Amino acid sequence: MPRNKIIPYNPKLKERARQLRKNSTLAETLLWRRIKQKSPGYEFHRQVPIDKFIIDFYCHELMLATEIDGSSHNEKMEYDFKRQSKLQRLGIHVMRFLDVDVK
Repeated sequence: MPRNKIIPYNPKLKERARQLRKNSTLAETLLWRRIKQKSPGYEFHRQVPIDKFIIDFYCHELMLATEIDGSSHNEKMEYDFKRQSKLQRLGIHVMRFLDVDVK
């Protein structure tokens, strides 16, 4: 298997990512259970610092970020667009789900 591409991240985000893992939303918990059951051969991680962001779920082998957008994202559409554009420039594919759809 090819070696994973190194993606830069801000080390100051590691503690915040840990806190987010400990305090997952219901949708994050539900999707995490499904990912762990249905992803043979691929390893996913929760709340992963990438660049200056924290990604809900990330698979290094696929360079795939999975994001769950709750109601807080309604006012952050421009921010989310810029964030996704930056991730795509790093070669990361982004999948987005609405919180209600996951539930």
